[in-house]
Order: sequence, then C-alpha cells, then structure tokens
Amino acid sequence: MKFSCDKSKICEAINHVSKAVAVKSTIPALEGIKIKLSENILELTGYDLEMGIRTQIQVKSEDSGEYVINARLFSEITKRMPDGELLFFIDDNLNVKISCGVTEYNISAYLAEEYPDLPVMENEKQFSISQGILKSMINQTIFAVSTLDNKPVLTGELFDIENGVFNLVAIDGYRLAIRTEKINCDERFYFVVPSKALNEIARLLKDDDENVCNVFVSERHIMFDINGYYFFSRLLEGEFHNYKTSLFSDFKTEAIVKTREFLESLERCSLLISEKYKAAVKCKFNTSELQIDCKTVIGKVSDEISVDLSGDSVLIAFNNKFLIDALKASESDKVKIHMNGSNRPIKILPLQGESYTFLLMPVAIKS
Repeated sequence: MKFSCDKSKICEAINHVSKAVAVKSTIPALEGIKIKLSENILELTGYDLEMGIRTQIQVKSEDSGEYVINARLFSEITKRMPDGELLFFIDDNLNVKISCGVTEYNISAYLAEEYPDLPVMENEKQFSISQGILKSMINQTIFAVSTLDNKPVLTGELFDIENGVFNLVAIDGYRLAIRTEKINCDERFYFVVPSKALNEIARLLKDDDENVCNVFVSERHIMFDINGYYFFSRLLEGEFHNYKTSLFSDFKTEAIVKTREFLESLERCSLLISEKYKAAVKCKFNTSELQIDCKTVIGKVSDEISVDLSGDSVLIAFNNKFLIDALKASESDKVKIHMNGSNRPIKILPLQGESYTFLLMPVAIKS
C-alpha cells in the first residue's frame, strides 16, 4: 500500500485522532491508529474502547488497504519529518517506510483485523448546536466534575434538554455548575458524557457561532460530528443527582463584586496554601467592603476589596481553589453572589440573566 500527502494535513489528523488512543493496553493494536486507504481517501481512527475519533483526509494514491501503526511513533515521526509531501509505503510483511527527500524511517505495523470496530449507532436521536456555544458551555462547567470514582456517573456532565432549553450540569458534592442555553430542539434528552471525552471535544470545537456541531445519541453511546471529525463516546450509567433540588431562589444577602479584583485577592491567599498546608479563606461581606483573610503555618494574609451589598452582613469561609475555579469560569467582569448565612451554599450568577449558575458549599468556620 502506497500513498503520499501533505505533512501538515496528516499531522493535524494524527494529533486529534491520537487523543482517543490507549496509552497502555493488553491489546497492542489499541495503542495504534488504524489507517484505511481507499484510493485518494485515507481514514484515520483512534479508539480506546471508551471513546473513539475518526476522520478522513485526501491523499495521492490508487491503492487500498488497512493497517494499524503505533500512535506515538506515527505522531512523532511525521511531526519531525521535513516540511512538504510525505511518502508512505507498507509492504506485505507489515514494514512501514515513511520518507521525505533524503529522510527515511522504517517501522512496523499491525494487521487491522486486530483492531476493534467503533460503536454502531442504532435508533439514535439527533440535535444540533453552535460550536461556539457548546465549547463555552463545556468550558464553564467542566471544573465542577467529580474526580472520584465512588460515584462514576458524577465523573461526567449531564446533558439535560427539554422544551428547547439545554442545561449542561456538573457536580462533585461540594460545588455545582450549570450552563443554560436555548436551542432549536423539540426532543427530550437526558444523558451523561464522561468529562475526559468533553475535554477533547472542547479542543475540536471552534470558537465561532457559524459552525455547527451535530450530535447523535443512542442508548449507550454518543457521536459528535465536528469539522470532519467523528467523535464517539460511551455514555455513563447511573442516576445523576437531581440538581434542581439543590437550587434556591430565596436569599438574605446579595453581593456584587468585580471578578478580577476578587480573583487577584484569592490568588494572593493561594501563596500560603498547599496540599501540606491547607486552610480555608474567610470572606466577611460588609456594607461596602469585602474583607478576605487566610492563615496557615506559613503565614497569614488579609485583604479588602469593594462590594455592593444588599441585606445582612455575612462571614463565610471557602475552599480557595473551588472559589477561584468558579470565578474564572464565570467569564464576567462582575458577578452576583447570593447567600443565606455562613453555613449555607452560595450561588454565583451573572449580573443579567442566568446563563450560568454556580453553587459552592462553604467550609465550617472554627471558633
């Protein structure tokens, strides 16, 4: 099997497809990328049995065939070849020659028969969404996904679509993130996608609102059609937390703060906090100022920023990293914070509307 193609095109395809390749597997073929040639179309597939990515590029050839090449070698070799047209030749003994000018590599391939098939989508339902919107939704919620395996369903994000309203939800037991958008969809969807898959999907999505992502959902799998890439993932099973019961509408205190000022103050506190020296950050919301204090065995820091406060003054403490994550994800110049005392969750919202909602559990203040 022989073909040639532009270096930049195949490097880009390998880079994206290799994200779904198993790093270590008892099946050696899963550590590779399957290539399938049909004349001038080369199909590349990566699959680790949980998620898979497939794409096609145009090449120069009149041959056909399919093989598996180790993903790490395939990626590093093509990346380090001279710029220009690369020539690939695979013989009957599974010897692979990759050359460009005087530079030549020789490596081995695997038979494609050893490579498992991607999931077959059966009885799937479909919806479409702007790539820029979906990317924003993932980026604003992924921070709240659980990293613990005691409840696997919470290591993914809930896609909850009903009556044209799409809620993307992440929760880890200490914080909750919801991103809401209206989309043109009359179907009911309720499923959970692993966060590992969503991180890779976000990298494939473009930032603009003109490009569309088509989503196909079956009973156990999902497929995203993104800019010529087909991204497959299994869905997570289990009962996702009924997040709507965690939301509250009544509050005793509303604080409006400048996001950057609050973040800079919290990051100053971070200098004294580590895995070894853990401590909560105390926030005292008063009429016109927010006092921020943190103390560990390393030292202590106190700071103050302006705040617009309505309602009761509140002294409350937080996990510093969790609060920083939420403020960074807000992507807003200012945020509203709703509170009901020192031992109740807070709600972080944009100044206008509720395009995102972040809930954060406080840390108990030691007397």
